[in-house]
Amino acid sequence: MNLADLHLLYALPTALLLAGLAAKFPTFLRSWRDPDARGTWVVLLWALCVFVSVTPASIHEINTVTGVPNIAAPWSYSLLTGFSGACLAMIITWRDEPSPRRRRRVRAVWVIHAGTITALWVTFLLADVPEERIYDLDTYYATTPWMREHILLYLLAFLISTLVAASMIRSWIPQVSARWLRAGLRFLQTGYAFGVLYAVAKLTAMGARWAGTDWDGLSTYAAPPCAIFGATLMAIGFLLPVIGPFLQTWPREQLAHWRLRPLARVIDAVVPATARARVSRFAPLDLRLLQRQQHIHDGLLRLAPHFDHDLHRLAYRAASAAHDDAKARGLAGAVALQAALDSYSSGIRRETSGQPSHIGSDVTDHLEAISRGLTRPRVLADLRRRALTAGPSVHESPGNGASAPGASASGIAAPGIAPSEASAAGASAAPGTAGSAPPGTAPLGTEPLGSSSPGTQPLTAGGRRAPGPHSSHHPPAGGRTESMNADD
Repeated sequence: MNLADLHLLYALPTALLLAGLAAKFPTFLRSWRDPDARGTWVVLLWALCVFVSVTPASIHEINTVTGVPNIAAPWSYSLLTGFSGACLAMIITWRDEPSPRRRRRVRAVWVIHAGTITALWVTFLLADVPEERIYDLDTYYATTPWMREHILLYLLAFLISTLVAASMIRSWIPQVSARWLRAGLRFLQTGYAFGVLYAVAKLTAMGARWAGTDWDGLSTYAAPPCAIFGATLMAIGFLLPVIGPFLQTWPREQLAHWRLRPLARVIDAVVPATARARVSRFAPLDLRLLQRQQHIHDGLLRLAPHFDHDLHRLAYRAASAAHDDAKARGLAGAVALQAALDSYSSGIRRETSGQPSHIGSDVTDHLEAISRGLTRPRVLADLRRRALTAGPSVHESPGNGASAPGASASGIAAPGIAPSEASAAGASAAPGTAGSAPPGTAPLGTEPLGSSSPGTQPLTAGGRRAPGPHSSHHPPAGGRTESMNADD
């Protein structure tokens, strides 16, 4: 490795830190009062300052701008010492429960490291270092009075802080069960191991100078990569417990939020967007997803009196012939919802024979598939036409067996039979046939596909659950207003 390659090593950790800070900036603004979030940001910002300051180009620029040769040394060493203290304080904050003892320990860490930084500046001001050294300052001035003490002070402070933090993590890991925190601690432990190698390499090179031997390569070429890799792993270790859960849930929630967008736009015709609570586009994703789901369920409650369950069953059967179950349910739900929206727009309510109107889980459990189906208008138009055409000849609803003879699943009488005659034929069927049902049970075909089992009845248009045929439970007075379906 040559000196030019050292410049490239600083790019990856710097970019990683910037990405982590940018990803968590909104969370930081919302949780500024949280000491854990604030401490994490202090550590990451400090690490970023260290990486920016210790690059060879930055060292030369600092020396040039100030006009003081090698003043970048106490500046960089102070940042490194402060970073060590911030890491140690953060580990204590994570590990210990809030208590006066924890506050005293954190305060002691900051006092000790602040004293070390003060001593670094004092020893530098007392030293005579007129020649600028960017790559080999530690070994070049290893025997210079006061500069020798200056370099030893920062290396020993860094080494001691690293060993103490690594020891605390080692004894803490067996007690941690949280996956992301445990992974973060593993990264921290590995990062601190590289930190120890960095300090040992520097001290060994200085000792060789005192002994009259030239081992400067340890300080110039071996130590910097150890410091960079170690600091990078430590930054990842502090980031993982904070952004790990976010990265785990964000893709799934973002995909669900995006997939529900077409359905939410259609529902705007029933529940205008202006009626919703105002939620900023910068609000947490889970809150925006919850609001979109609530908006859709409110719209479904208003569409319940206009929802044609027979059309839904017919569309499902027609779609099942060409698609898998999930896609068929999505297309069937989209067809039925479009018909319900048309009915809602015209102000026509479907007759329900006195039964509460509801939209069951056969729709509410497949909202994402229905939303995707709404983006295919030609397919929906063709499916609706085929469903209505096949209506008079269909006598079987999906999963519910045969319907009553002489009546179609869509409620349309068979050819040659008037609607009143079809109803009479179904009512006078012999006991035990499909035209009648045992006492206390509902006739086949009267429940929508996928209707809830007793105890989990679907929501009605008023927000209450429709009572089951055997249920004696009565909803609380007043019921719930438009809200999310409990099946979701």
